[in-house]
Order: sequence, then structure tokens, then C-alpha cells
Amino acid sequence: MKLEEIEKEAIALAEHERINLVCRLLDTLPPPRTDVSDEEVARRNAEVDNGEVEEMSHNEFVRRVKRERGIRTPKRT
Repeated sequence: MKLEEIEKEAIALAEHERINLVCRLLDTLPPPRTDVSDEEVARRNAEVDNGEVEEMSHNEFVRRVKRERGIRTPKRT
């Protein structure tokens, strides 16, 4: 069975079945890696606390990353 066929069948599932499928698939993946040490987190927090850098919201971060990578978000109609 091709991926396109699997996707088509998965999308046709009821919402609760899709949720269960997604959870089961996610459980098969390794946990996300983090290369940021506790010391790095402490250093970055200190930079914010000292006013050396400004915090930004998650939405702003995503917007800037998309802009930098040239990813266009479809406009809602």
C-alpha cells in the first residue's frame, strides 16, 4: 500500500480514530532531542533578566522563522 493510499484512508477515519492513530504513530518516534544544556538555559534567562535581550512570543518566533525561510502562510478567506 502506498503512502498516498494510507493517507487517504486515515483522513476518512472518524475524528477519535484519527486522534488514536496519531497518538499511536507518535509513540513509535524517538523523543525530540534537545541540545540545550541547563547552563545555556540559565545563561539565556539571565540575559532576559538583565535586559540584554528582549523576549518574543511564540507566534512572533514562528512568524520570523517562516519569513527567514521564505515560507508563505496561505491567507484565510
